[in-house]
Amino acid sequence: MKILLVEDDELLASGLHAALTRGLHQVTHEKDGVAALASLAKNTYDLVILDLGLPLIDGTEVLKELRSRRNLTPVLILSARDATRDRIEGLDLGADDYLTKPFELDELLARIRVLERRHGSMKNQQLELGRLILNLGALTITWGGVPIELPRREFALLRKLAENPHQVFSRGQLEETLYGWSDGVESNTIDVHVHSLRKKISPDIIKTVRGVGYRIGQVN
Repeated sequence: MKILLVEDDELLASGLHAALTRGLHQVTHEKDGVAALASLAKNTYDLVILDLGLPLIDGTEVLKELRSRRNLTPVLILSARDATRDRIEGLDLGADDYLTKPFELDELLARIRVLERRHGSMKNQQLELGRLILNLGALTITWGGVPIELPRREFALLRKLAENPHQVFSRGQLEETLYGWSDGVESNTIDVHVHSLRKKISPDIIKTVRGVGYRIGQVN
């Protein structure tokens, strides 16, 4: 699930980014309303997690503009504004859910799952790239029609590369995708995952860009 996280509190945003990434979501973080609208104009997301008290443009204005563009991306508001009138206003403007701060992470994740089910279960979504088809719900792939089951982190690594077929990712970027901000990740962990994927799928499935990192390889 591609999520746009719009939150100006750096500590909260980093924690949410790590938690959502561990849940195999692809997260983009923006710190203010202007950047959020620019990102929404250029990219497609499955969910927007939106703070209201943002710099430059308030979150309510972001929501108004988003809906005025006829963009129906689900929006989950996270806000310290806990008055009933604020919740009503947010929902009336087109938000799909409203959660007040402080909140429990488990409740946020549960609400995200509800929105997933409401707007199309991930089990019915597939990412297709040449001979490679990823089932985003079952965490399985088919390669040339042959099904292959992968451990969660190998699937997450392959998905990250397949969703961005023209981008090269450094080891650090891939470690963040797989492990969040966790310490103690072995220096060769990504190399091990890449080796395993090449062995299970194809030697050419992931290309090494020397001195930079990895990108998706030959899939046709």
